Amino acid sequence: MKLFIYEHCPFCVKARMIFGLKNIPVELVVMQNDDEATPQKMVGQKIAPILMKDDGSCMPESLEIVNYVDKLDGEPLLTGKLNPAISDWLRQINGYLNKLTLPRIAGASFEEFATPEARNYFKEKKEATIGDFEELKRHADGFIKNVNDDLRKLDKLIVKPNAVNGELSMDDIHLFPVLRSLTLIQGVEYPSRVADYRDNMAKQTQVNLLSSVAA
Repeated sequence: MKLFIYEHCPFCVKARMIFGLKNIPVELVVMQNDDEATPQKMVGQKIAPILMKDDGSCMPESLEIVNYVDKLDGEPLLTGKLNPAISDWLRQINGYLNKLTLPRIAGASFEEFATPEARNYFKEKKEATIGDFEELKRHADGFIKNVNDDLRKLDKLIVKPNAVNGELSMDDIHLFPVLRSLTLIQGVEYPSRVADYRDNMAKQTQVNLLSSVAA
């Protein structure tokens, strides 16, 4: 199977996670951010991730991919109960997270930005949605303070470092990509249980953190 992704994309991380958790081999294909033709040819729209199955058929939408791969062997892993407090926490941080991460993503050395055209495509599209990146960077300290406050709240919710609620669930699929995105941001302070969970999930899922390109 092949998984067509962008390296920065949290939705792509969700799809990558299930392959790592189940130790199922998959070929990662990083699309250029301005490549509209490839995803449109596969699924009719510019979207990521896209799973190309062994029979050549293609499946978009991260959660559909997660569900499909998790059940392939008849022994699903993501069977744990959900915690509404995790959903509430994610709703809170996702209310402002893009304003902090997207300006930094635009300047980072991700493979999907191999050409200036691909990087500019991303920048123009996202600025049209959330506002001028330079202006957002000027407010970064306030966003980072919010992040640090929210991470202290999250620390109290983590049950085990290998599963936020004690048993792997969809909460892990939603939570880890957010924590991975935050590793792109210098100045974020991780309480001990959050840090242990983040690092453990990176190993379990075989998805790299972004600390090496943090800004």
